[in-house]
Amino acid sequence: MELILTPEEEAFRQEVRAFVTAEVPEELRRKTMTGFRLSKEEHVTWQKKLFEKGWVAPGWPVEHGGTGWTPMEKHLFEEECAAAGAPPVIAFGVTMVAPVIMAFGNDAQKDYYLPRILRSDDWWCQGYSEPGSGSDLGVAALPRRC
Repeated sequence: MELILTPEEEAFRQEVRAFVTAEVPEELRRKTMTGFRLSKEEHVTWQKKLFEKGWVAPGWPVEHGGTGWTPMEKHLFEEECAAAGAPPVIAFGVTMVAPVIMAFGNDAQKDYYLPRILRSDDWWCQGYSEPGSGSDLGVAALPRRC
């Protein structure tokens, strides 16, 4: 398949390329490209840079802080970030929790949690509980901070 970008799409690609080239520190790029585990602080630092640019949640509706990008723009963004060694946005808050809050949360929950997820002020995680694995002994009910 031959992919031919419009002039606007190519300009967008160049904008993303320039941003990630300038904003991804070399150490972070090296760690990402070689598969080293990043710290929470490294992820948060990158996500805050994306937040400041308005690019942390491309899949969100604009009214909640999303970008309003087309599917092609989302693809180009992901492609350029990967090529530049930018770490991926941690999915739990942005792509798992936030859509549920958008769909089922009341206005107070949306007003409180969505901006905190965008800014990486709240760090979400997912816990699993399998019958018979030991997690059903009350340990999973203890409060946890990720």
